[in-house]
Amino acid sequence: MIEIEEIKNAIKSLPEDDYVQFRYWFSERDWKQWDAQIEEDSVSGKLDFLIEEPFEEKRKGKLKEL
Repeated sequence: MIEIEEIKNAIKSLPEDDYVQFRYWFSERDWKQWDAQIEEDSVSGKLDFLIEEPFEEKRKGKLKEL
């Protein structure tokens, strides 16, 4: 298995254009994982509190109209 230090050194040695492409690829990969996690949490109901809480506050009269 490749060690983290080897990966770091390989990244450091990339030419600038390749480094920019790597950063883009890595960022896109990271965002896709984030999106998948958000979708999974939404479907499972883990994020329901984000919707329920403001409606509850409105019912209690604690929110101001914009």
